[in-house]
Amino acid sequence: MRIIVFSDTHGNFAAMQKIIKRNGDADLFIFLGDGLSEFRKLKTHYLDNNMICVKGNCDFDKELPESMVYVLPDGKRMFLAHGDKWGVNFSVENIYEKAKEEECQFALFGHTHKRYYEQRGTMLILNPGSAGQPRDDKPPCYAWLDITPTGVIHNFVNL
Repeated sequence: MRIIVFSDTHGNFAAMQKIIKRNGDADLFIFLGDGLSEFRKLKTHYLDNNMICVKGNCDFDKELPESMVYVLPDGKRMFLAHGDKWGVNFSVENIYEKAKEEECQFALFGHTHKRYYEQRGTMLILNPGSAGQPRDDKPPCYAWLDITPTGVIHNFVNL
């Protein structure tokens, strides 16, 4: 299963469009917030793709969740959050503990605009960086996850 994870576009619709065009055969697209207006526009253009999102601290929508647990077809659980409510600017400990409490195998977050990857026990903790405004002296990017019967492969991809 191929999953595309992206976040923090902040008005850069072209970046979102590029991600979708490069990965049209992906099984799932996950947007981790701060670019909700572009995400909604994107969904109107690519209705066939499975796309989910959570609200970022710069998104204003009372209907959209700030976090969620998403269950994959194989039963693996993903905790999705923008990250601001979990203190990810300082540590991934809170988001890790919440994902662990929810019995998740993945903790995915954005907010910091910096790429991050850690395998902690059986849990993969990942921030895809920013597709619109990176803050880590690297190009805008996103991440992909390939979930296979033998494990998970990940990569960061520059835009």
